[in-house]
Amino acid sequence: MTCTQNRKLSHQLSWQANHDALTGLVNRQEFERRVEQALHSAKLDCQVHALCYLDLDHFKIVNDTCGHLAGDELLCQMTALLQEKIRKTDTLARLGGDEFGVLLSQCTIEQALRVANDLLSCVQEFRFVWQEQAFSIGASIGLVSIDTNSESLTEIISRADAACYTAKNRGRNRVYVAHTDDQEVLQQRGEMLWASRISHALESDWFCLYVQPIAAITPAAQNGDYYEVLLRLHDEQGNLVLPMTFIPAAERYDLMHLIDQWVIRTLFQNWSRVVGNKQSIYAINLSGSSINDDRFIDFLYEQFAQYSISPQSICFEITETVAIANLNKAKQFIQSLQRMGCRFALDDFGVGMSSFAYLKSLPVDYLKIDGSFIRNIVDNPVDYAIVTAMTQISNVMGIKTIAEFVENDAILERITALGIDFAQGYGIGIPRSLG
Repeated sequence: MTCTQNRKLSHQLSWQANHDALTGLVNRQEFERRVEQALHSAKLDCQVHALCYLDLDHFKIVNDTCGHLAGDELLCQMTALLQEKIRKTDTLARLGGDEFGVLLSQCTIEQALRVANDLLSCVQEFRFVWQEQAFSIGASIGLVSIDTNSESLTEIISRADAACYTAKNRGRNRVYVAHTDDQEVLQQRGEMLWASRISHALESDWFCLYVQPIAAITPAAQNGDYYEVLLRLHDEQGNLVLPMTFIPAAERYDLMHLIDQWVIRTLFQNWSRVVGNKQSIYAINLSGSSINDDRFIDFLYEQFAQYSISPQSICFEITETVAIANLNKAKQFIQSLQRMGCRFALDDFGVGMSSFAYLKSLPVDYLKIDGSFIRNIVDNPVDYAIVTAMTQISNVMGIKTIAEFVENDAILERITALGIDFAQGYGIGIPRSLG
């Protein structure tokens, strides 16, 4: 090989290491190196730069509807479109998937906001056409300043990513500017930190299972023990962390299906020791991620077979909100599990806008009435009327009812008189560690 050929090969390898093969844009590694340089100049020469995180809002629809070739073509067309709107001194990068980064050199936050809005407008006006189908594409953009107050590359990237998610969370198709004391962005950054801790917790067995009894309060419902399986987490100091501290982060970063699988595996592994031959039902909460995962049913088959557990002993729960999000998918999912022999409960019932309208479409075995209606049922006539209606309709449909948040004898007496089948709450039994 000649010296010229060696130089060409070296140049080619160097280019490949720093660029995205599909779009030809710089990749995340090179982009972060340039952001680091911008931060250095901001500290050294008091220069001001800006960073945009841009996430395409409807890319997945194109990918799922038309296939990956269409998705790749969309990314290439989007690259050309965005490059037209920035200067040669700026850097456009593909950070992965449908995420782009834009480094605006020597640009105040006010100037950067105008550029970001121009980028947003051109994406909104763009129509992607594939095999006679036209798609509208939106974008969520997070914008941060790089100046003398910026702490580090990690801090800049983290704030930009959190700002982008805030834009998406506020309804998409918008620009969100992050400020140093921005509480909403700080919350999103907290979720990002939790995401890495969750991954570590799954690997290190920091999670643990608790169970809470669900008591039968009508003679017809009494048929063995019934428990809900609850998830807890021990942090680095050994303190017990409740789910709502980390679940939002798990949902955002697509970790819920892994948590669901951990719960099922752990319960099944301990089944013979904790449950044995007792006639019991254990209720397991499932996320929307598991419902939408076509491989989840196969995972369940494997677990039932491996541990020789009767599916009739397992009741899966999904929330009303998850069911509403994709009614047909939820119905198919429930029917698949029921064919295996599992039971199914609709959790947090009553918080949706059209509960009764869609309830007849979901073949559930149990209805868990949301605790917000139960907590004040003794003193609030509206809550009493709502729960009465839920109970009557459930009875007509042959669905067993479960009241959540039963915290005292007065509530228990009231729901028993209504004919609700089961009660759950601190007035019935507190959660305890599994086994």
